[in-house]
Amino acid sequence: MSTVTVVAKITAKSDAIETVKTELIKMLAATLQEEGCMEYRLHQDNENPAVFVFYENWKNLTCLEQHMNSRHFQAYIAAVGDLITDKAVHKLTEIF
Repeated sequence: MSTVTVVAKITAKSDAIETVKTELIKMLAATLQEEGCMEYRLHQDNENPAVFVFYENWKNLTCLEQHMNSRHFQAYIAAVGDLITDKAVHKLTEIF
């Protein structure tokens, strides 16, 4: 199986930026310890602080799916459900 790259963009409500940021940061340490996690980097947009972008590399799709079912990821989903206005997740495979 090929490496899976994920680019995920999360937009927080304007009054929830710091709360969403805190919840995103909570996931970092646990995720980096997961089997198959090769890279898991969180970014915040310089011009719009409500926008967060994850850049991730996973050994394969199975490892990514395990991450999405993990306790810490599910806790994040529950914590920010009403605090975000938009989310886009792109699962990519390098072709060249």
